[in-house]
Amino acid sequence: MTNVLLAGESWVTVQFEIKGRNVLQDSQYGEAADRFVSTLEEVGASVTYQPCHVAAESFPRTTAELDEYDLVILSDVGADTLQITDRVADGDTDVDRCALLAEWVREGGALGMVGGYMSFAGKGGQARYGRTPVADVLPVEVSAGDDRVETPDGAVPQNEGVPGADLPAEWPHVLGYNRTVAKSDADVWATVRSDPFLAVGDYGDGSSFAYATDCAPHWAPEGLLSWDHLPTLWRRVLDRVT
Repeated sequence: MTNVLLAGESWVTVQFEIKGRNVLQDSQYGEAADRFVSTLEEVGASVTYQPCHVAAESFPRTTAELDEYDLVILSDVGADTLQITDRVADGDTDVDRCALLAEWVREGGALGMVGGYMSFAGKGGQARYGRTPVADVLPVEVSAGDDRVETPDGAVPQNEGVPGADLPAEWPHVLGYNRTVAKSDADVWATVRSDPFLAVGDYGDGSSFAYATDCAPHWAPEGLLSWDHLPTLWRRVLDRVT
């Protein structure tokens, strides 16, 4: 069984309602990891899920803690959540969990990144992974600026050859993705509009993957989330990197 740590895929929405001179305030918490977790569990993974606010406090701080997992997946959670701990916010030094993660992969661990507004570079560049050691680990180059590509008309991923899987040439459309550039030694398993859609690679004794779209709406519509071949695809990814 593959032990997976999945961090991210949560948010808090704050809403203001103005009625004349009165302002009413409300908030709502949401998560979007359930379909992805179910797919990973379907292909034999045991998933520990840390929403963004939990990852801020509890994401591994030592190699020993990371060693409890075979694979760490970051999905829609920015680098600030890993690097700006409470100690750092108070003006003290602390472990750089991005650097720790990169070193763990170099020594044999596995890292995956799933697309979203706070993945890779992200909205306005705020995810900021291109300026962290995580960028060295991924099989793609991460930009410094906004890397989102919105495709409301639907962009169809093209199968470039997923080893050991009989997948169709075209996959269900996506409504957006993070644009990256594949590194020279990466294996690009799928593309979307000539950009990497799914890439895998090695880093030191470890490995990594980059999946350019989200694991939930809006970028990942129902057609992709319920695609019959999706479990096969994720089984091949897990087999490759762990």
